[in-house]
Amino acid sequence: MTEHETAPRAPGPRPPEPTPPAVLLDLTDRVATVTLNRPEAMNALDLTTKEVLLATLLRVAEDPAVRCVVLTGTGRAFCVGQDLREHVDLLANQNESLWSTVPKHYNPIVELLSTMNKPVIAAINGVAAGAGASFAFAADLRIIVDTGGFNLAFAGIALSCDSGASWTLPRLIGTAKAKELMMFPRTVPANEALELGMVNRVVSAEQLPFVVDELARTLATGPTLAYGSIRRSVAFSAGHPLSESLAQEADQMTLTGGSQDHAAAVAAFLAKETPTFHGR
Repeated sequence: MTEHETAPRAPGPRPPEPTPPAVLLDLTDRVATVTLNRPEAMNALDLTTKEVLLATLLRVAEDPAVRCVVLTGTGRAFCVGQDLREHVDLLANQNESLWSTVPKHYNPIVELLSTMNKPVIAAINGVAAGAGASFAFAADLRIIVDTGGFNLAFAGIALSCDSGASWTLPRLIGTAKAKELMMFPRTVPANEALELGMVNRVVSAEQLPFVVDELARTLATGPTLAYGSIRRSVAFSAGHPLSESLAQEADQMTLTGGSQDHAAAVAAFLAKETPTFHGR
């Protein structure tokens, strides 16, 4: 061995593998794809995942460059709701965060999904249960794989519903059926979910990314302000009488009528051209 050579080091323990991020974010062509990334736990929602998901949704909601949001999961599940292993530990210790997570995490996540000023697509890559199902219901469009399904699992563990299920599900499928599915939890397969109106389309696993990408790109090049106004008007009218809903529509019409996109659309119509929208 020369003086410039060093002896090989004795083998030692390898450094631990870095923990994959709980939530992934991809920003491509004005589409933000937010992916729950705990496939080994079927994308169950532990504290870290909820905090990162909320922060990520806040980021994309406020980013004017994002004009469509896609929520999906990795692995064989979209999201099975609360991480019950963490829940059991918190329950055993009577940790104060046990129930504060609903107003602190679940409620703002659903409010963002439901009200951000841009369209949201749920790309449901597998089973969606509990809060995971509620997250999907908060989106504008739900595309589900043919092997996927929904389970309103709350009553199965003696809990009430959360994450907006009491608001969104009756509006999708009617009050009577919503109560049935929440009081007698079972997995609703994809085709039945389509028949009930819980989803917009059922596709194969191979088709899902292509179908969602086409929808997202179409929405991302559309009149974003108008989409946001439609979202707000539909949500408002669900809880207000006709006269107030008409006034809300008038306000949103005034807002969108003064937009750059509306002016571009009118000019394109007169010129018999296809309009280019800028989302404002």
